[in-house]
Amino acid sequence: MSVVPADVLPGGALAVEEQVPVGAAELGPKARLWPSLVAVYRAQLSRARVARIPLLFVATFQSIGIMILMRGVVDGGGEAQAVVAGSAVLVVAFVALNLLAQYFGQLRASGGLDHYATLPVPPAAVVLGAAGAYASFTVPGTVVTAVFGCLLFGLPMTHLWVLVAVIPLAGAALAGLGAALGLLAPRPEFATLLGQLGMSAALLLGVLPAERMPEALRLARDLLPSTYGVEAFARTFGDRPDWAFVLGDLAVCAVVGVISLAVATWAYRRAAVR
Repeated sequence: MSVVPADVLPGGALAVEEQVPVGAAELGPKARLWPSLVAVYRAQLSRARVARIPLLFVATFQSIGIMILMRGVVDGGGEAQAVVAGSAVLVVAFVALNLLAQYFGQLRASGGLDHYATLPVPPAAVVLGAAGAYASFTVPGTVVTAVFGCLLFGLPMTHLWVLVAVIPLAGAALAGLGAALGLLAPRPEFATLLGQLGMSAALLLGVLPAERMPEALRLARDLLPSTYGVEAFARTFGDRPDWAFVLGDLAVCAVVGVISLAVATWAYRRAAVR
C-alpha cells in the first residue's frame, strides 16, 4: 500500500485551487440620468411632503398680502400687471431660492452629501431631483396667487395657462441659483442668509413696477433670473399679447435655467469631494 501526495491527484484540493481562473470582476452598468432623476425626485418629494402645508401657507399668503398692500398704491394698467405677475413668481422664488439654499446648506453641513456620494446616481440627478421636488409645491400657491391677483386688480384670466411654462422655467433658473448658493456657502447660516437675500431681491425687483425704479435697480432687475418669468407672465394680461416677446422671455428663462443648474451640479461635485 503506497501513499500518494494529495497535490498530485487530479481531484485533490490543491489541484482544484489551481484550476480556478483568476479574472477581474465585472462592474455593473452605469446609472442613467433619467431613472436616477426620477428616483431622487420621488425620495425628495416624500421627505418634503411633511412641510407642504407650511410651504403653501407661507409662500402663498406672503404674496397675497403684498398684492393687498400694493392695491392701495397701484390702480391698474401695466403696473397692476407687474404686481400680479411678480407676486405669482415670488411664490416660486420663496421655495427655489430660500428653502432650497437652506436645504443644501444643511445637507452639506450635516454630511448628507456623503450619503448621496455613495449612491450610483449622477450628480445632476441629485440637484435636479431635489429642485424639482421642492418646486412642485409651488404650483398650487402660484395659481391661487395669480387668480386672486386677477380678481383684485380686475385683470383678465384668459391666458393663465402660460403659467404651465412660466413655473417650471422660472423655477429651474431660481432653483439652480438657490442650490448653488447652498452648496457654495461655507456654513449653513450663510446659506440661509444668501437664500433670504435672494428672495428679498426677487421681491423688490420683481413685484415693484419697473417704471418706478431708478436706473441702477433696473439694471439689477435685468440680471435676476425671475425677471424674465415675470415679464412673460405680465405680457399676457394685455388685450393682444405679443407672443414673440413672451416666447423670448421664456427662452431666456430656459437658458438661464440650464446654466444655473449646471453651476449647481458643479458646486455639488465640489462639495461632495471635500
